Amino acid sequence: MVFTAGQLPMVEGALSKTGKVGGEVSIEEAKKLAEICALNALAAVETVVEINKIVRVVRVVGYVNSVSGFTQQPAVINGASELFLQIWGEAGKHARSAVGVAELPLNAPVEVELTVEVA
Repeated sequence: MVFTAGQLPMVEGALSKTGKVGGEVSIEEAKKLAEICALNALAAVETVVEINKIVRVVRVVGYVNSVSGFTQQPAVINGASELFLQIWGEAGKHARSAVGVAELPLNAPVEVELTVEVA
């Protein structure tokens, strides 16, 4: 098993966007940011083991920096889940939590943690 730390939507060393989902960040934008987080999580896995050694995705935990009253966190984290399903099919199905939070580091809109089983 490989467990990653939380990954932010960083591209070339900078956050893709900042702000709260349901405020400055739309659900559609946040979903794309969750996909970027997922790609960064895979890059983190690759620092320990080759990606082709992944047997299945076990668990995804997504944190969504949300405005008060926002309840669409699962729709946001679908950006990560759909990527894993696209890559691994059945083996990409996973347990998942999508949690709304008041703040994230660097005012990131989304953060994703990943657990994978490796051969």
